[in-house]
Amino acid sequence: MTEQIFVSPSISKAEKYRELLPQIESLITGEEDLIANLANISAALKMAFSFFWVGFYIMRQGELVLGPFQGPLACTRIPLHKGVCGAAARQKKTLVVKDVNQFPGHITCSSESKSEIVVPLVASNEVKLVLDVDSEHLDEFDEVDQEYLEKVVALLKKTLLPMNLS
Repeated sequence: MTEQIFVSPSISKAEKYRELLPQIESLITGEEDLIANLANISAALKMAFSFFWVGFYIMRQGELVLGPFQGPLACTRIPLHKGVCGAAARQKKTLVVKDVNQFPGHITCSSESKSEIVVPLVASNEVKLVLDVDSEHLDEFDEVDQEYLEKVVALLKKTLLPMNLS
């Protein structure tokens, strides 16, 4: 396990993700604690990209419950019929929202959040958790973020699902 993350500051977003992915894999491989891994992934993504907010919501009894995160205070519970996180979990697919204020049912955990991407981890056709990333800028996330954040969630799935995420 590594306890240092290094991403070159002057490279493209895709190159940063390519540098970061093997470091995240090294960080979580062999560690069996879900919370420890989610905490370190949140920190690594925040460090590499200076996201406004990055963290996880874990599915508990039919709603999303706040897990490890980096950033300002967050909503503790999100029902599946509300917000971008709830919609991504309900639809079982990644959602990229360019302007959260235009999203029907958006939950304002922070008025500073302007755009968002949410990636669900789906196993056995059930959402186990979602990775949620917010920006204080409009239209911050694109297909590059989607591709690589889905790869981060796939690493989690490969590493953690044998241990049971329930």
